[in-house]
Amino acid sequence: MSQINLEGHVAILTGGSRGIGAATVQLLAAAGARVIFSYARRREAAAAVVAACPRGQVFSLRADVARPESAERLVRAAVARWGRLDIAINNAGYWNPESRPLEQLDAARWDAMLAINLRGAYALARAAARQMRRQRPRAGNSKSFPFAVRGRILLVSSTAGQRGEAFHSHYGAAKAGVIGLVRGLAPELAPEILINCLAPGWVATEMAAPALRHARQRRAVLQKIPLGRIGAPEEIAGGLLFLCSPWANFMTGSVLSMNGGAVLA
Repeated sequence: MSQINLEGHVAILTGGSRGIGAATVQLLAAAGARVIFSYARRREAAAAVVAACPRGQVFSLRADVARPESAERLVRAAVARWGRLDIAINNAGYWNPESRPLEQLDAARWDAMLAINLRGAYALARAAARQMRRQRPRAGNSKSFPFAVRGRILLVSSTAGQRGEAFHSHYGAAKAGVIGLVRGLAPELAPEILINCLAPGWVATEMAAPALRHARQRRAVLQKIPLGRIGAPEEIAGGLLFLCSPWANFMTGSVLSMNGGAVLA
């Protein structure tokens, strides 16, 4: 099996209107998967992602990922349209571009950060696992990969969740929680469902742009990356596509680090 082929697979993804999410939706569609993704506010951007994919293969749904019922809506929409769910990716997230020392980190900001970055991950994993356990496992699509798997759940963390991040401690705590969630659920869901985590470093996205806008800040970031550059959304999407594929059949509870060598965890 030389290429990743996801024909016949059904995927859901949160936060698919821009950045890593948009690149992942398009890569999944190019591999043959059918996809429903959520977006928060950017209806036009979501429509552009849908238009860039084969007609009838990708659909968008407005949803607030901090609300568990949104994850359930995504799952129901995929099953209603295509009859099953094979892949669930929690990509939606939020990072505060301004520094927030502990003394200025009030409970409202703490709760809002964890609601989007951690409760959203929990909600999608729970809703997806319930559906995946109900349906028949999908057999391997090649003699090289004969193992039956009911589904894949992928949660996006961050290097901040691996090493912490000063002045963004609530973000680092939420993303560390995502890693802990994956490691806790892996033995619980095995062997029928595989759950893994991808931890990107600095990536050229709209969310990261404020921290990279000024030359001095950008130089400071690049000095900490051995490869000497910022990652591209398509590179992170490639890592997620790999975790969706039969090539990752022997991985669960893993953290795939993609950060240019900035965090060797």
